[in-house]
Amino acid sequence: MIPLTFFLILAALLFGLGIAGALLRTNAIRMLMCIELMLNAVNLNLVAFSHYITPGVFRGQVLAIFVMVVAAAEAAVGLAIILELTRKRKVIDVDRTTLLKW
Repeated sequence: MIPLTFFLILAALLFGLGIAGALLRTNAIRMLMCIELMLNAVNLNLVAFSHYITPGVFRGQVLAIFVMVVAAAEAAVGLAIILELTRKRKVIDVDRTTLLKW
């Protein structure tokens, strides 16, 4: 049986990579992918804690599925916004986007 600390360390590394990528990258698609990576780290924590606290009860797994559904919807909306920005402004770089400024 794999100890819980292994999953927590793995989730912390995934979350750290995701937050570093989201803060350091200016490409909108890469930022969206890093946000999805952070959500997957949270899902890993949910499933790991659920398995170790109440084995046989699938509360954490069900919650992780709901998070995946919300993440899929967020990715679809985010990609639609990025696609529209690319069509209008011909740019994916977040720093050079001025569409949302006053």
